[in-house]
Amino acid sequence: MGRITITLDNILAQRRMTLTELSQRVGVTVANLSILKTGKARAVRFTTLAAICAELGCQPADLLHYEPEPPESPESPGTE
Repeated sequence: MGRITITLDNILAQRRMTLTELSQRVGVTVANLSILKTGKARAVRFTTLAAICAELGCQPADLLHYEPEPPESPESPGTE
């Protein structure tokens, strides 16, 4: 299984906006946005995602990226 990475920090930098400013604009605590930004969030509400996208003028795909796991390499000969 792969993993989802969050690029909120990149979008904020492009928009020259702080996490605190985004928090005030979307009504989500700085702490919750920080958890999302650092990739430690286990879930995100669609309403929160929609509010962030509306404020930043972006799409969910601009914030969320899927990274597949690298394929497992076959065992080297003689390592049985």
